Amino acid sequence: MSEPSRAPIRTWLAEPMNPDVSEAIERLRRAPDVQQIAVMPDVHLAADACIGVVVATSRLIYPQAVGGDIGCGMLAVAFDVEASALKDPGRAGRVLVGLGRAVPARRRNRSGAIVAPADVTNAPLSDPSLETLRRNEGLIEFATLGSGNHFIELQSDDDDGRLWLMVHSGSRVIGPAIRDHHLSHASAVGGGLRALDAATEQGARYLRDVAWARRFADASRKAMAAEVGSVFEETLGAQLCWDTVLTTDHNHVSLERFAERELWVHRKGAMPAGPGQPGVLPGSMGSSSFHVEGRGHEPALCSSAHGAGRALSRTAARAKVTERDLHRQMTGVWFDYRLSAKLRDEAPAAYKNVRAVLRAQGDLVKVRRVLRPVLNYKGV
Repeated sequence: MSEPSRAPIRTWLAEPMNPDVSEAIERLRRAPDVQQIAVMPDVHLAADACIGVVVATSRLIYPQAVGGDIGCGMLAVAFDVEASALKDPGRAGRVLVGLGRAVPARRRNRSGAIVAPADVTNAPLSDPSLETLRRNEGLIEFATLGSGNHFIELQSDDDDGRLWLMVHSGSRVIGPAIRDHHLSHASAVGGGLRALDAATEQGARYLRDVAWARRFADASRKAMAAEVGSVFEETLGAQLCWDTVLTTDHNHVSLERFAERELWVHRKGAMPAGPGQPGVLPGSMGSSSFHVEGRGHEPALCSSAHGAGRALSRTAARAKVTERDLHRQMTGVWFDYRLSAKLRDEAPAAYKNVRAVLRAQGDLVKVRRVLRPVLNYKGV
């Protein structure tokens, strides 16, 4: 029996891939209908399909190559004040307290829930079970941050010292539910992977649900930014400048044209980087982040890294990083020290060097703005 064909692969690496990552990508290369794979420099191991990998197909849709947090992404927007407004410890402390009240990690009831836009509350999902979840937990969790690597960060523009907000969050409980529901209807294709045919009604239902989850996540980030704006108006008298807003997401599948060919591009932990397309590329809690512009590099499927990428698993980081290490690595950045024990797996040392990531993908994006962290808020 002949060997399964292997899709062409292009890589932009900041360091050699470890064997587990290579093995997972090889499984994807042999999957049916996979036409091309691009590996970003923030690649790291995750369930089913690695984060930092872009997969193109002509017909089949792979929910595992999108992941559960569908629509997870970034929002950046500037304030009308300089970052020096957060220099005072008392003022920074009041901001942290205000953020905790305005943007919880999650809500457990409808008390205080923020109303989502009509296209989020009214658009139908593909199954009654998803509709029920959307009406209950889904809309309760709208405009909540989540935990893990999701964050709200206040940053200083390296050029002019202007204060910027960055928000990282996704589709919360509803995204994994959409993935799991559609995986249960997908066909096994080997290597632990399951696929849907985009030309069938089942494939179309998944794609509609993905589009909804992306709208949910985008609207949720904007609602959180507005809540942060209210905190800053109250504590600093500062205003958000919505004309500066940048938004992108990095877990999705979309039909895109390359030369004369249309392909289903799956991005899991990779953001689109078409010609002139703005992007937001975070570092770690203690390192710089970047506003970038796509170069439209088709060999990379017009994609970019979505951040620094993990260097250590959460388990490895908790074993290696002490609270003292975390405090040292976060020198100069305000955060809630009471959460130190729970934040060790998010320490800067748990992430790759974001500047090395950018150097590895110089042909994918241009850097337009460099931002230094001033205050970081994470839900736990």
